[in-house]
Amino acid sequence: MNPLRRLAGQTAVYGLGNIIGRLINFLLVPLYTRVFIPGEYGIVTEMYVYVAFLLIILTYGMETALFRFTQEDPDQKDKIYSTSVLSVAATSALFILMVALFRNSIAETLRYPDNVEYVLILGVVVGLDALLAIPYARLRVENKPLQFAWIRLAGIGVNIGLVLFFLLFCPWLLHSGPEWTRPIVETIYYPDIGVGYVFISNLAATLFTFLLLAPVLRQVRLVFDFHVWQRMMAYSLPLLIAGLAGWVNEALDKLLLKYMLPEQIAMAQVGIYGAVYKLAVLMTIAVQGFRYAAEPFFFAEAKGPNAREMFARIMNYFVVACLLIFLGIMLFMPMVKHFIGSNYHEGLAVVPVLLMAKLFLGVYWNLSIWYKLTDKTRFGAWFAVVGAVITIVLNVLLIPRYGYHGSAWAALACYFSLALMSYLFGRRYYPVPYDVGKILLLIISALAVYGLSHFTIGLQPLFMYPLHVLLVILFIGVSFRIDPDLRSATKLFG
Repeated sequence: MNPLRRLAGQTAVYGLGNIIGRLINFLLVPLYTRVFIPGEYGIVTEMYVYVAFLLIILTYGMETALFRFTQEDPDQKDKIYSTSVLSVAATSALFILMVALFRNSIAETLRYPDNVEYVLILGVVVGLDALLAIPYARLRVENKPLQFAWIRLAGIGVNIGLVLFFLLFCPWLLHSGPEWTRPIVETIYYPDIGVGYVFISNLAATLFTFLLLAPVLRQVRLVFDFHVWQRMMAYSLPLLIAGLAGWVNEALDKLLLKYMLPEQIAMAQVGIYGAVYKLAVLMTIAVQGFRYAAEPFFFAEAKGPNAREMFARIMNYFVVACLLIFLGIMLFMPMVKHFIGSNYHEGLAVVPVLLMAKLFLGVYWNLSIWYKLTDKTRFGAWFAVVGAVITIVLNVLLIPRYGYHGSAWAALACYFSLALMSYLFGRRYYPVPYDVGKILLLIISALAVYGLSHFTIGLQPLFMYPLHVLLVILFIGVSFRIDPDLRSATKLFG
């Protein structure tokens, strides 16, 4: 099979798992932003910031190390897999134990002294999710995107179903349902739990996913090779540092908003920013789906005679796809904005900034393959640390004056800087003939088309939306002129 076609197919399948799952999660945003006031939704946003941080700590780069060492020594893949699982299982178990022992102190520190259950529930979720990351990675190594996707979707389905059950169905039964159902509902549903049901649903979904991945976990042999583990840790620890710094770039702004803004408005601002952040979900899906497929693909194809030229072409296709998502969201924002409650619409102005930030994050992930292929993962750590410094400094400077607007611009500055640094260093250690001129022209063209759309503001939807469709077609035509190779992409993948 044509390798680019294989990458596209696997990206579609991995993306499908993420697209459907994230879209379903995205479809919960209208519910959350109508059931919860901004301050309550701010709690959900904040708690999952901590979850993201802890997952990076507890997986400590083992997923990528599994790809690297399995490709390097396929005959030892079972030993490498078992060593990875046993390592992460031990650290995850220790983490859950520590959370259980110190849950009260942790809740006090996070300003949730009356909701210790949040800490305990999410502690178990994080520990189990960290462990499950390795069997998920195993499925990717073995090129089983369909199994990966359906297990992921099944877990998400349980999560979403329980959220709808607790936040919609149970309240409806209490107030409008048959009288005979009320005693039953009152035994399983307590309105005061509120946002806690979001976390309870997540825990149930994680336990369900654990059962589905049990066959993959059973492939573990009780063999722990200390020498292999040392080599994997030496490779992955820089990735851990990069992951932590990446978390700073991706999520710290929500926490800084909480602690740097006046307390009476802080959680509402976190909630608004978290809600509009969700509107960038399609860009996030595209980037994440591509990353799931591309990482093992790049490792597998790196020794090919035209690998670097292929990587350069892939970058152009990726950028155009992301720019089409950007235009699709921004040119149809009058419809898209209704996915969040009207109490959150004041934050819509930062959506284009966040979308461009996500695009440059995707560009950076494309570029970052050079230090993974050359075993120079320390560069990834350094880049991410520099990005984290940019994120922290700009947020500290901008939040007091501009609130979450400052956070959005800080994110864009950070990811653009990361992409630039990775490109410049990659030219020295693993040169790939990226056509930077064409990429910049494509981005400028998309921004110009977005600018043109402002002249249609005030038109009736009957006239405005057809014009916006024409603007998207205009961008596609301009893209073909900038890079004629895009026109032959369909034939290439065929």
